[in-house]
Amino acid sequence: MKKNILSVVFVLAGLTRIWAEEGMLIPSVIAAFESDMKAKGMKLSASDIYSVNNSSLKDAIMHFGGGCTAELVSAKGLLLTNHHCGYSQIQSHSSLENDYLKYGFWAKNLKEELPNAGLTATRIVRIDDVTQAALFGLEKLTGEERMKGLRANVQKLIKDATTGTHYEAEVKPFNYGNDYYIIVKETFKDVRLVGTPPNAIGKFGGDTDNWVWPRHTGDFSVFRVYAGAGNKPAEYNTENEPYEPIQFLKISFKDRKQGDFTMVYGFPGTTEQHMSSAYVKFIIEKERPARIRMREKSLSVIDAAMRSSDEVRIKYSAKQASIANAYKKWIGQIDGLKRLDAVRIKEEYEASYNQMASSKPEWNDKYGSLSKQLNEHVQKNAIWEFQYAMGIEYLYIGPELFKLARNIEDLVKNYADYQEKGTLNSTIDKYIKGAEGFFKNYDASVDQRIFELLTEEYIKQMEMSFSMIGKGELLTYSKLVYSKSVLTNKDRYISFLKGFKKSSLKKIDKDPGYKLFDNVNNYFRQTVIPFYYGASDLMTELLKTYVAGKYEMFPDAKHWADANSTLRVTYGQLEGSKPADGMLYTEHTTLDGIIAKYNTGNPDFELLPRMLELHKKKEYGQYAQGDELWVCFTGSNHTTGGNSGSPVLDENGNLMGLNFDRTWESTMSDYMFDASRCRNIVVDIRYVMWVMDVYAGAGHLVDEMVLVK
Repeated sequence: MKKNILSVVFVLAGLTRIWAEEGMLIPSVIAAFESDMKAKGMKLSASDIYSVNNSSLKDAIMHFGGGCTAELVSAKGLLLTNHHCGYSQIQSHSSLENDYLKYGFWAKNLKEELPNAGLTATRIVRIDDVTQAALFGLEKLTGEERMKGLRANVQKLIKDATTGTHYEAEVKPFNYGNDYYIIVKETFKDVRLVGTPPNAIGKFGGDTDNWVWPRHTGDFSVFRVYAGAGNKPAEYNTENEPYEPIQFLKISFKDRKQGDFTMVYGFPGTTEQHMSSAYVKFIIEKERPARIRMREKSLSVIDAAMRSSDEVRIKYSAKQASIANAYKKWIGQIDGLKRLDAVRIKEEYEASYNQMASSKPEWNDKYGSLSKQLNEHVQKNAIWEFQYAMGIEYLYIGPELFKLARNIEDLVKNYADYQEKGTLNSTIDKYIKGAEGFFKNYDASVDQRIFELLTEEYIKQMEMSFSMIGKGELLTYSKLVYSKSVLTNKDRYISFLKGFKKSSLKKIDKDPGYKLFDNVNNYFRQTVIPFYYGASDLMTELLKTYVAGKYEMFPDAKHWADANSTLRVTYGQLEGSKPADGMLYTEHTTLDGIIAKYNTGNPDFELLPRMLELHKKKEYGQYAQGDELWVCFTGSNHTTGGNSGSPVLDENGNLMGLNFDRTWESTMSDYMFDASRCRNIVVDIRYVMWVMDVYAGAGHLVDEMVLVK
């Protein structure tokens, strides 16, 4: 037995070395990692990073739009995030007359800054461990009674935290419900677009370079947070003033070098580090490949259409970027997991886990069968996760007519309720108003071809058929949908809504577009979702105990909770990598590399003349390092989706750059981190400043910031 336990310890020690920079740490418990961070070069204290009683770096970090990260960089609420994070706002303000996507936009003064309906920026006030309070009185409860008790506890915690304030709060589970934290938030609702570089900078490299190193993308955009009376959040109003932040970041202008300490502070979205070997195999072999094929077909249509027309390019730029981002990420993710032999590593860890469990009877009773249960659960229920994924790809990512179909579905299913409450007309008016924005960015011929390709692929993947589409009649049915359905034409759609009444409930059942949607959506909602969520709930319960076993049996290992869109810290260093045999990536790229890529003639490397002129003159101003203008660099920080726009900070907490991507080999880190390969990609803040000041002539924005050399 001693020999067996020693072998487990050696395995775990090896894993700890591999995962030296792994982990997304909850800021409120960062003090536990302070000594390790200082050993890697950090000069800050834990309270500099996170404090409730005093201002700290956390007060400069914003959750941008609910899906990205941004940082405050001036005393006037100036906010930096990624170009791709602000892309939908940039696109919404663009037109053939004002093509901000192609040529960029820079407000010369506050009055020229552009409002963005629905865009928010959220500051975290505090993060508290409320596990005991959340679980109080639930020890003997099970099932729905336990959930009811948990909801009551959570509601009380939120009420106690927000009563008498303008704050919001949420209680989120960590480690599959072993822990609970309350996050108290301050959400600003007036966030205006200040500036954006042209696509030739902000999206330089396009799909060719996405998720790839070496990278030369100036992935940044500039916004400003506005506040109402008392410097508090307020809806958009011309009387609002720039927000005066509790803390903003200073700009690091000092020279960089390999090995410099780096810290990423942001809102990583989702990781699944504890998933079993069978689940990782399912992801590699079935779920991801099918989703890739669905998106590949959509992109084949959108890319061709965007190349053929500036009007379509503007309409579909944001949609294309959203679809393409996950598409290419998943390709790299599969490749990375295969290269790392992730399934085998998972199997070996599960064997070690089981072996440790068998070393004590009480551990064996609680944890001895968990690995087997998890893998058997996947084998039995993966079909529902697969069908759920296909439903999302088809109904929500695919043909856009389904977006309008959901509006009609709402009216059909809730007609009587709306009538009783007297809200039918206001609901219809809301959908009519929304149609203007929808059809502004819609092209029926593009959507029709996507509909044809994705319907064919969906039928194939789901191994099913539709009664309304006869064998070999998809194209015929497609023509019917796009020539007759109220969902595929602005005039037909608005006319139908304006005349909506009780008889419309039967009329819509005959609509070819809605009829197909109703068929697919009913199966998705009534069959797939219940089974999917039932299986997911059981998986969560198994993982809750599995993770508890890790903490109990391996107390000295480096544990961290999976990312769940809450504020986290990760630390590492500025460094290159050796992702594969014969490949050596240096740690930074320069403006020279942009010109070299441009000279290949690839349209993804298109530049505007201004860039060529400035490079030829070597007009780098104060932003060069030696005779080079750094563009991007890589770090060994553990990041994922949601970290886009996160500040990358130096040892003193000054802003070195904006995190915007991972290398292709790193996308596997959502499931398994490998310190030798996983690298995050950062646009250097000095390049950001150079684009603003020298390239765009918006030096007044740089003047707002505090530069530290």
